[in-house]
Amino acid sequence: MHSSSINVWSLILEATIVVQLVMLILLLASIISWVMIVQRWLVLSSAEQGMSGFEKRFWSGMDLSQLYREGSDQQKANKPTGGMENIFRAGFKEFMRLRQQGGVNSEGVMAGAQRAMRVAYSREEEKLEKHLPFLATVGSVTPYIGLFGTVIGIMNSFISLAEQSQASLQVVAPGIAEALIATAMGLFAAIPAVVAYNRYSSKVDVIAGNYITFTEEFAGILHRQVVSAPATKV
Repeated sequence: MHSSSINVWSLILEATIVVQLVMLILLLASIISWVMIVQRWLVLSSAEQGMSGFEKRFWSGMDLSQLYREGSDQQKANKPTGGMENIFRAGFKEFMRLRQQGGVNSEGVMAGAQRAMRVAYSREEEKLEKHLPFLATVGSVTPYIGLFGTVIGIMNSFISLAEQSQASLQVVAPGIAEALIATAMGLFAAIPAVVAYNRYSSKVDVIAGNYITFTEEFAGILHRQVVSAPATKV
């Protein structure tokens, strides 16, 4: 076991510059992708928890102005608010601003509130999808980078073989081995990135779908308010 690990390291250290560069690129891609995987997991888990907690508060029958003020106090205390709450706050703030402004009909008030919620939704969706394209790129590109290192290693093996008068395994083995190492590193970088990308993309779709559903439901609540109640101050 110990001798095999020494052999692997010696093969890497004795590989050609091109193959070493390929291995370095794959190693860096793997490290960065794992950092992104952990970071995305934390962000999406936090988004799910924030969404669940806010939905319970929202549908508990709490006054919307009180819910808005609680979010404002939370932001003043530098505590993060969830994506769904940010959409609510953007829509409710614009809704109340237009109602208090005067001279704006109910259609204009609703249009403004919905526009504010769409903008907030786009920002939240962007936060959720951040770094996912990088994982997709790592998953699709690194196998080919590893394959490039494989081709170079095999080419070196044939070149070494051509320079020898008698073919032997000792001549071709180092080049083939470094080629296989490059292939393995490419797969090691690609597989976790592909799995994480697929998993997280599915989660983002679910969370974003819940945001859209909430936006439509909240717009319905605001519409009922704007046609039935006078303006109040936040």
